[in-house]
Amino acid sequence: MLPERWFYGWYIAIACALLMFVGVGVGYYGLPIFLQPLRDAHGWSTTQVSWAPTIYFCVSGLTSAIVGPYVDRKGPTTLMVVGTLINGVSAAFIGLVDELWQLYVVYFVFAVAFGMSSSIAVNAIMTRWFVRKRALAMSISSTGVSLGGVVLAPVASKLIDVGGLELATPVLGALVIIVALPVIFAVIVFEPREMGLEPDGGPGDAPASDASRQAMAVQYRTWTRSEAMRTVGFWGILVAFLLVLVAQTGYIVHQVSFLEERLGSRSAAAFTLSVTALGSIIARLAVGMFADNVDRRLLTVILFLVQGSCILLIINTESVPATWVLTLVFGLTIGNVYMMQSLLVGEIFGMVSFGAVFGLISLAGQVGSGLGPIGVGAIHDATDGYTVPFTITALLTYASAIAVLFARPAKHAAAPAGTATEDLAATGGK
Repeated sequence: MLPERWFYGWYIAIACALLMFVGVGVGYYGLPIFLQPLRDAHGWSTTQVSWAPTIYFCVSGLTSAIVGPYVDRKGPTTLMVVGTLINGVSAAFIGLVDELWQLYVVYFVFAVAFGMSSSIAVNAIMTRWFVRKRALAMSISSTGVSLGGVVLAPVASKLIDVGGLELATPVLGALVIIVALPVIFAVIVFEPREMGLEPDGGPGDAPASDASRQAMAVQYRTWTRSEAMRTVGFWGILVAFLLVLVAQTGYIVHQVSFLEERLGSRSAAAFTLSVTALGSIIARLAVGMFADNVDRRLLTVILFLVQGSCILLIINTESVPATWVLTLVFGLTIGNVYMMQSLLVGEIFGMVSFGAVFGLISLAGQVGSGLGPIGVGAIHDATDGYTVPFTITALLTYASAIAVLFARPAKHAAAPAGTATEDLAATGGK
């Protein structure tokens, strides 16, 4: 039913944006909104409540690592359908828990569903559909993540004000199912060859250079996990994004609690998530316009340095206007952090084995995302404030900028000369 005058991959990018809007919008941006009400309603400590997002990130990362090879072989559609259903139901149950162990169980199930249906599935799809225009396409699909923060964070906060978590979480859970399932069934196709198409819509008008042929050969090389793990590039990406996601998620999950007193209300503090997400949308689309033509490692270094500096400046100012400005600048970096992780994995390890390699790197990043909130919460309780834990997160971000410099392609990463292109022609890109 969609017009055929545009390359179908762009419809895929928009569809993936919608999936990320509800899946990550509820799962990721819902975490800091739910944190304070859960703590207030049950008398739990910051550390106790922080274990819930820790479980969420670690288990979702482990799930992604397990399903990654399956996605490469069979595609993600079945996993996305099952994961979406479980995602919506488990999100609804967050507001119904009475005991701490129940909260942990719900977040465990929520995490498994997210690992099946969101990040690895969407990134594997986008990596198959685009090579030359991958950054631009991923900037579109990833916009759904930040749009979830712009729209769903204030909606969730308002629903909590009106009816508590008992109202907010079932509404958000239903939204996940209502939006995601029609998109999966009606639009999503795993790879272009299923529709008789090529990545990017074709080889382009310009004659293929030796460099471009080599780049395409890299895309179609098959990597085993053990082969990938023997490269410096693999560990450069893994360590860099492990550290930065410890820092980034640790800050974001506690951002509302930290800024509530400074800004005067929970609603105002919750709105900072929308400002952060808005900055993420603007920057991701802007970066997507040129990231296909620049050194992505150096671009990632710049993003990390800006992010760490913003955190340091936010905790060392009492100015409300400066806080809003720095929150926006911080937001300019966060969406691109996730996008650069996917782009670097795709650039170095290609599309054929993307799920297997990205699953491992995503596991490390999600473990980092899980350790961040609980670490910040524990240090907050020990020091009676956020200055020390947020300073540590800033320093970890600076360290990640150093680590990402090692994310270089392995020597002889492509298949032997002639093999990749001959295999590609013979198999139709399989």
